[in-house]
Amino acid sequence: MAPRLFTVEQAEALLPQLAPLLWQLRQLKEEHDASQKALAALQAKAAGNGHGMDGELGQARAGLQHAVTGINAIIERVQGMGCELKDMEMGLIDFRSEMDGREVYLCWKLGEENIGWWHETDSGFASRRPLRRVAHD
Repeated sequence: MAPRLFTVEQAEALLPQLAPLLWQLRQLKEEHDASQKALAALQAKAAGNGHGMDGELGQARAGLQHAVTGINAIIERVQGMGCELKDMEMGLIDFRSEMDGREVYLCWKLGEENIGWWHETDSGFASRRPLRRVAHD
């Protein structure tokens, strides 16, 4: 199936749904990273003596699994909307679109009020250019 192409208006209509998901994704990523760090520390400690750590290791593994499950669910929801998550920490989303007869990405980052940027499909965030807005009278 061909990827969905968005107009600026269609992409912006999704922003109120995307923003809360991306905030939640950031929080889950922080939980994931903290759980992963805690698990590594516990595993190192357990390698030393290994006694009485099963409960702590289990909790750390459960926390990590919870975060991974939540992250995957949000990524699936975002992809199900037809847009592409490019960076979960930045909250960076690309929407395929058409401009001047070629396919491009409309580019939006969590915290931006609207979609004001675009870039070629073979480049990324660093190559963003301001989106020309057409005034409608």
